[in-house]
Amino acid sequence: MKAIIPAFSLLLISTFGLNAQTVMNIYQNDGTVLQIPLNNIDSITYTITNPGNLATISTTPISFIGDTYAISGGTITNDGGTIITQRGVCYSTSPSPTTASATIISGSGIGVFSSNLNGLTPNTTYYVRAYAINSAGTSYGDELSFTTLAGGGGIVSTPGSGVTFDGYTYSSIVLGNGQEWMAENLKTTIYSNGDAIPNVTDGTIWSSLSTPAWCIQQNDLTLENTYGKLYNWYVVTDIRNVCPAGWHLPTHQEWSYLFNYLGGESIAGGKMKTTGTQLWWSPNGGASNESGFSALPGGYRRDTDGEFHGIPGDGTWWSSNEGPSSNVWSFTIGYAGGEIYRGWYSHDPKYGFSIRCLKN
Repeated sequence: MKAIIPAFSLLLISTFGLNAQTVMNIYQNDGTVLQIPLNNIDSITYTITNPGNLATISTTPISFIGDTYAISGGTITNDGGTIITQRGVCYSTSPSPTTASATIISGSGIGVFSSNLNGLTPNTTYYVRAYAINSAGTSYGDELSFTTLAGGGGIVSTPGSGVTFDGYTYSSIVLGNGQEWMAENLKTTIYSNGDAIPNVTDGTIWSSLSTPAWCIQQNDLTLENTYGKLYNWYVVTDIRNVCPAGWHLPTHQEWSYLFNYLGGESIAGGKMKTTGTQLWWSPNGGASNESGFSALPGGYRRDTDGEFHGIPGDGTWWSSNEGPSSNVWSFTIGYAGGEIYRGWYSHDPKYGFSIRCLKN
């Protein structure tokens, strides 16, 4: 490993004249300078006397295993005394993968991190290890293995057990990726512990809120059964959990796992939304509802004035994650095509969006 020793700095200079000679100046911390003619130097080496220790890292159990993807990651509990400059997972179809194998880089520093493994081969066994790099070298977590699904069988969607909460009974679907989703939008007026969520109908009040609230699209009770309720971001982040016990509001990663299972964000929306133009504007492009998710264009409530928009052109659902610059993630499906729009709105917490719950 090459670096500049902190105790001194190097400078190469040339003198003038026929007998000029190139000299190395070594500037020491005490202010003195050592000068050594280069023609007297055979080689230069140095040793870092205290490089620290290897980091302590463990590999996150493999989850969300599909035919071409899976999720792992790691936890770094000790940096070994020096900065973690890179972390991630390495994987291979052979045991004991290293950073010379395929790698997913997941940032730097200590703590918990997640890594998405994409582009895998169906029906194949992979070996995975988390890794961390600091000045002492590369340390690896425990080795885990998994086998991707066979693939080629299309989307699998079967009826789930559903759930009853706050007087409403929700149907659910179980997908081939193992996720069980509600098949309709949330309608609750309470958290899972029974505490009430305020209903705010006035648009001016809604636009000034910094506390949880729900509403019904256009404040029209006849729309609730079809489209569910709209909730602001403060409901999403409340620790009392707006979803039934045993269910949760999905993370950004869990949404992405759903989209990947359905073929990617360019087509997943079509496989999630209901067909026809009775509830959607024409042409309702790409709609097949192959997943059974039964997405509907419930629209949204705007942050700036509390006005209702979107119905029947699009539907937007909250994620539980914050995104870059403290923005908050949401996902939109529109009437024109089958795409998923990630972050279609400006992500102000005062927006009112729909909620879908995912079983734990």
